[in-house]
Amino acid sequence: MLKLPPAGFERLSQRLLREAGFVQVVVTGRSGDGGIDGYGTLQVNPLVSFKVLFQCKKYKGSVTPSQVRDFRGAMAGRADKGIVITTGTFTAEARREASRDGVVPIELIDGEKLVDMFKKFELGLNPVETYEINDSFFDEFRK
Repeated sequence: MLKLPPAGFERLSQRLLREAGFVQVVVTGRSGDGGIDGYGTLQVNPLVSFKVLFQCKKYKGSVTPSQVRDFRGAMAGRADKGIVITTGTFTAEARREASRDGVVPIELIDGEKLVDMFKKFELGLNPVETYEINDSFFDEFRK
């Protein structure tokens, strides 16, 4: 994923959100939108849905609390929830900021969770069955 251009990572995140049940997922692809890379709707049931904005960070390092705050500021009045997707990690302070009381909640998807989701939906991955040799099984035949 780190080899993808930023726009490619945004489109990949769009596909992941669609696989996870979001509808009308759109990558905005606009600069100057305060870090909003896209939006979608999570339809919980026929009566309840949430508008969700997302931001993609193709990082090797950690996303900071100020970046989470900046994203929340860009979201103000525009969505029910936010998601920050990164190939990297989040600092402990960023995690606290994302779940702070009294503000719009932001879900954090780090590189490890991202890979787990790709496994779950088998996106870009082919399942492979592997076997490990149980050496002790052969002990009785060595005598």
